Amino acid sequence: MSAPLSVAEALAWARQHGLDRLEAQTLLAHAFGASRTWLLTHDEAPVPESALHLLQRRLDGEPVAYLTGSQEFHGLNLQVTPDTLVPRPDTETLVDWALDLLPPDARAAVLDLGTGSGAIALALAHRRPLAELHAVDASPGALDTAQANGQRLGLPVHWHLGSWFTPVDGMAFDLIVSNPPYIRDDDPHLPALRHEPRSALTAGADGLADLRTIVSAAPAHLRPGAWLLLEHGWDQADAVAALLKAAGFAAVQHRLDLAGHRRCTGGCWRL
Repeated sequence: MSAPLSVAEALAWARQHGLDRLEAQTLLAHAFGASRTWLLTHDEAPVPESALHLLQRRLDGEPVAYLTGSQEFHGLNLQVTPDTLVPRPDTETLVDWALDLLPPDARAAVLDLGTGSGAIALALAHRRPLAELHAVDASPGALDTAQANGQRLGLPVHWHLGSWFTPVDGMAFDLIVSNPPYIRDDDPHLPALRHEPRSALTAGADGLADLRTIVSAAPAHLRPGAWLLLEHGWDQADAVAALLKAAGFAAVQHRLDLAGHRRCTGGCWRL
């Protein structure tokens, strides 16, 4: 049996196979239960087989967040599982826009549709503790993950299992936010996302099926003057704006993601 690789040798092997150095360090540190700083000062430490397995899984495209079980989002450390999408930095654009609309003393009722890991709802609950947060997801596994995150972080959110507005029938809100599936069924990038739940990614031939559903049903759940904010694909801003305008929303506008794309579109319901 050959001797185990050292930390330095494992990092060199990872680089040779095209793995990002920071990701490799993160995975090795996770396997050791240590920090990256510890890792860098113990480059001769033998690497366990389980750590090499993590590197191999990453090379197969599995997200780092699934391999470590956590992901930072808007200052919160969230647990993630293969039942949920990995929260992306671009989605913080949606949270920031919602925070702009919610004063710190707001006691508003807020709904997060398709909550996944609970990232958006929990970020809003953290920054606006007086608001009443509700979150919906159709996946029992995703909702279990979101609830566990809320309990661990001590952030109160009302969790609802079901499809879109069905679990909150008869309720009205001051703000609705959603990062729904918006990728086309034939999108060429889907193979790279094969480890994440497809039901949380794709939405029909043009990627707009769920966005249409939300926009058409939202007015029945919005108080006068309330806002609907939606995340969407980088090239879908005009289409989503047209949906909002056709449904009767006013002041339709966009927010840019980190790359400068119009990533979020929203509108105000009739006063």
